[in-house]
Amino acid sequence: MTRKIEGDHIYLAPIRHEDSEIYARWLNEAETSIYLAVFPQLVTPESSRDYFVQATTRGDHLVGITLKENNTLIGSGGLLNIDFINRKAEIGLYIGAQECLNQGYGSESVMLLLDYGFQVLNLNSIYLAPYSFNTRAIRCYEKCGFKTAGCLRETRIINGRKYDQIYMDILASEFPGYRLKEKIKSLLPE
Repeated sequence: MTRKIEGDHIYLAPIRHEDSEIYARWLNEAETSIYLAVFPQLVTPESSRDYFVQATTRGDHLVGITLKENNTLIGSGGLLNIDFINRKAEIGLYIGAQECLNQGYGSESVMLLLDYGFQVLNLNSIYLAPYSFNTRAIRCYEKCGFKTAGCLRETRIINGRKYDQIYMDILASEFPGYRLKEKIKSLLPE
């Protein structure tokens, strides 16, 4: 697999169509999908593949999250709804391999995607809107420098309970850089 953006423990590489079966499996598991907009849907390998094609066509930058030590795919992420005029994008990711949760891979993925968004795509603002019950994701994004920007109340109803959607964002001026800043600087002439 082509390594596009490399961290300490993981690397991000373009989504591969041949992995659509594993993505479909993860997205049909409630432990993963309950936190995502896809939760009420059934996902097939074909619909997963179709989503990748549509997302790429509209300009989303989707990546597979893979462990460096053994090249095992553990999740997916990306920068979505990219607006190059206003220099903003939405970030999203999930770790589908349940045994890889709470190991720092999500935070590392976020930092690599932020670095890519700010250093390579020249974005100014990156945002997301997790549901209030997704406390693990909220802590992860706060750890990576995101701030709460607002809240839409009772936007998700599951099992008769209502949950808020928390809007979070980070600006390029708030992000110190991670790996790509120095790498890109070393590639350019003085």
